[in-house]
This record gives sequence, structure tokens and C-alpha cells, in this order.
Amino acid sequence: MIRKISILGATGSIGMSTLDLIERSPDRFEVEALTAASNVDALANAARRTGAKLAVISDPARVAELEQKLAGTGCRAKAGPDALLDAAAGDADFVMAAIVGCAGLLPVIAAVEAGKTIGLANKEALVSAGSLLTDAAARHGATLLPIDSEHNAIFQCLAGNRRDDVARLILTASGGPFRTATTEQMRLVTPSQAVAHPNWSMGAKISVDSATLMNKGLELIEAHHLFGMPSERIDILIHPQSVIHSLVEYVDGSQLAQLGSPDMRIPISYALAWPERMPSGAQRLELAEIGRFDFEKPDEDRFPALRLVREALERGGAAPAILNAANEAAVAAFLAGQVRFTAIAELVEDALRQAPQGDLATIEDVIAVDRQARLQVESSIKQRCH
Repeated sequence: MIRKISILGATGSIGMSTLDLIERSPDRFEVEALTAASNVDALANAARRTGAKLAVISDPARVAELEQKLAGTGCRAKAGPDALLDAAAGDADFVMAAIVGCAGLLPVIAAVEAGKTIGLANKEALVSAGSLLTDAAARHGATLLPIDSEHNAIFQCLAGNRRDDVARLILTASGGPFRTATTEQMRLVTPSQAVAHPNWSMGAKISVDSATLMNKGLELIEAHHLFGMPSERIDILIHPQSVIHSLVEYVDGSQLAQLGSPDMRIPISYALAWPERMPSGAQRLELAEIGRFDFEKPDEDRFPALRLVREALERGGAAPAILNAANEAAVAAFLAGQVRFTAIAELVEDALRQAPQGDLATIEDVIAVDRQARLQVESSIKQRCH
């Protein structure tokens, strides 16, 4: 059966990997909609190659340019937030949610409310609005399939087993480019150094998150919501080779691991074809050539993001949404050269100190808290500059 696909964030790294898989197996997929923030050329090229029916650009000022590039294709061009929500809730069977950051929250909610099967590559949606999102998925009959390699690995290791038999989840982390660096060395890190991940090819924001280990912390919160596991039963393990993508430990002491090359096409292909499998084009593992696997515990003194994440998850309420928004704002400031690398965690901690108590009852509450946390970070940066 042909599966109808829409890709939200088609010109980012996850979106392009998804397109690669679709173009490798054109007999299995039909592209309904593709969206992008501002890259008109890449969006139009992808729509032409795949025969997409709808292309959405976030910036309304660029829709005329998109229309021109799609002339004669039969692909409709739209722009703006409403068009993005329409793409998320349209005729597709499967929606790849690959918009980075909290900007992807409302489109994910639209896909959930439309009862779609959703490949969730946007971890920030679950971090900021975890219970709201999972409750909505249950109400509307939506299916959330994890795309992050770690959560996808756990999903595979859980297959055919009872959740009651799970003792703990173990998320692996490469340790990023500064795994062995001192705090003083990290104070001098430049944006170009921070985005140079040793194993994975990713966008700038997620690469910086990997370097601070905030990405692994966000994944801990995501795992809590996806698999219903409390924080104390989710561990993080540094594994520099990035071959074991995560593990599940069962009550009998067995540990099941999922292994694969560090190529996002593997978890994406698993979600696209689920409950079947499909070729991914990824390099095959040769364990004899790898030779060894190394493991170590993360150092929360050098990487305080992990401590902040657990504190935010235990506090609950608005704290995880504030953590996520403050981190996004702090990472953007670092990439813009406004603050040091080590200031990212400091700014997040400052914002968490201001976190209001109480639950977030609606998505509007999440958006309001997100906005306030970003303003708090901006204020803290200005104070640092004076």
C-alpha cells in the first residue's frame, strides 16, 4: 500500500534524509506536502523531484518566488502559519514533524488533532508540552513514532516485550566534541567548533545542544513522555562511537541494544515503513573493523545541562517548557557571538529560577511561558553586557 507523506521542515537535515528515503523507494510513497522556513530553492526542487501536491514557505514575502519556481508542476504554493497547519493536518497518512524548536509545536498539535501517524523528530514539542501532547494523541487516535535515534532504538528494543518488564531505559550519548575538555577550555569554544560534531551531521542548533549535552537532557524528558518512565529509571551513558543508539534493561537483568551506523536514515526508515522495514542506504556495520566500544558516565559538573534537565522534570509544571525556551534563546545568542559557550547553561539556570509554579493547562499556556522565558534570557544577556 502506498503511504501518503507530508514533511514539515523538508529542507533541514531530517527532512532531506526523509526525502532521500522516499526517492529511493518511490513505489512506496506519495508526497502530499512539503514545508520550509525560507529556503525557496531547496523547497521547490524537492517538490519538483517528488511530485508534491503542496509546498508551504513560512515567509509570506517569498510565496510569489515559490509560485514562479513551481510553475507548470501542478504543485500549489502557500505561505504563512495557517498554511503550515493545513499541511500538517492535510491528506497525508504520515507526517514527518522535523521543524526545529518550539516553532514546530503548533504544527505537531495540528497533526495530532487530525489523528495522523507522526514521525516525531521535534523533541521540543514533547519537552514543552509533554502531557498535553500525549493526552491529545490518545484522544484523537494519533500515533507518535520517535525519530531521534535514541528513542527509535528504545522503541525497537521494546518490540514484543511487556512494558511492565522494563527496569530502566539507557540513553547513549557520543559526548560531543568537548567530551574530554575542561570547563576552562569550554569557556573559549567558538560556534564553529561547537557545531562540528564528531559523528553526526546535524543542524547548528542541535549540534550545539549535543556539545552541551542539553540534547541528551531533552531526550530524557522526551523518553519520560514517550515511554511513561520516571526520571530515576532513565540513565544516560556516554558512548563515543555512536554505534549503540540506546538500550532497554529488563527486570531479569537482560539488556537489549539497537546498533547501527550513525546515519539518521536508519531510524527514519524504521518509522516510515513501520510496522515493516525498508532499505535505508546507510553504511553497514562491520563490528570487527570498529573493534571496541567505550562507555563512561557523564560528568554533570562539566556538563550542568543534565542536572538542570532532571531538576526541571522533577519540578514539572512550566519548568520543562522554560528550560527548552531558555536553551533555544541561549543557543541562538551563542551562535550569534553574544555569549560564551559555558553561558548557555548559566542562562538556562537563571530562567529556571524564575519559573512559575503550577501546571500548563493549554497549548496557549505553553506558548506564553515559552515567550516569557525567551524574554528572561534576553534580559539576562543585557545585564551580562553591562
